[in-house]
Amino acid sequence: QQIYAQGASFALTYFKREKNVRKIADQFNCPAVYELDVCNEDQIAKLAKDVAKDFGKIDFIIHSVAFASKEALSGAFMDVSKVDFTASLEASTYSLLALTKALNPYLNNQSSILTLGYLGANRYTPNYNMMGVAKAALEASVKYMAVDLGTRNIRVNVLSAGPVKTLAASGIKNFATIMEWNKINSPLRRNVSLEEVGKSGLYLLSDLSTGVTGEIHYVDAGFNKMAMYMAAEDEDGEKRLAWEER
Repeated sequence: QQIYAQGASFALTYFKREKNVRKIADQFNCPAVYELDVCNEDQIAKLAKDVAKDFGKIDFIIHSVAFASKEALSGAFMDVSKVDFTASLEASTYSLLALTKALNPYLNNQSSILTLGYLGANRYTPNYNMMGVAKAALEASVKYMAVDLGTRNIRVNVLSAGPVKTLAASGIKNFATIMEWNKINSPLRRNVSLEEVGKSGLYLLSDLSTGVTGEIHYVDAGFNKMAMYMAAEDEDGEKRLAWEER
């Protein structure tokens, strides 16, 4: 919504949920919708050819994809299998590198690449497990990619939003509790909206942030800055002013 409002023309990709994505594409007059499994090298190569044919050159890439099995998100992290571990890293982390390498020849100088992180990358987050490890690797990758692409003034950044209601978030156990905790304990005493996340994304994609690269930009009402948290509720459901260190 935010980039469309500023006159950007963009394409979307889908994995399995084609009807859902095409509905969104229709709202924003997207000139192209591509099928893409980010773990499929042939589809990534085809995407690059299609982008070259349909757009020639592009100004930004938004990497908004992640995966972890249900088993890898709950229970003990020590129980995550090798299969689930590698699958999550490939889909959530390596895919950014793979996509950028394939599309690099078609990126204009001073382009912007944006991916999505989360605070669970550097702090323990309940029911996040393997996703936290994958996001940590993603955020580290961004710093190294920023150096490689900086010679062309291409910027690479992470947008780390607080908890918001999305399809992906619905797969995290007790997500409503996480949102309530963030609301009570963030400096702004509220959660962020999708619109606020979008505006920050627009900033990182636009010329307003030409001096910013390799950064993790938090949009979480300041929650990431907290070192101590107010317990949300006691056993009787009453708010209390008991504090604990994290």
